Amino acid sequence: MCRNIKTLFNFEPPATEEEIRASALQFVRKLSGFNKPSQANEAAFDLAVAEVSASARTLLASLHTHAPSRDREIEAEKARERSRLRFG
Repeated sequence: MCRNIKTLFNFEPPATEEEIRASALQFVRKLSGFNKPSQANEAAFDLAVAEVSASARTLLASLHTHAPSRDREIEAEKARERSRLRFG
């Protein structure tokens, strides 16, 4: 899967509309193979991004967990540490 798509569930504060749309955009780019669609495909591409965003919002709103919410800063620090160990 695309490395730029981030986990959005169970964070405090919750995912923003911009984060949901960015993930949807990355997903549609991956599926279509287009970084930026041609004018002929732009409407279909934009519609797909909007529909995936709406589905993601619905999914995030319907998921439940008993686990405590994760802190964005702590998770970002863990990711930086993994990257440092992997790439030096």
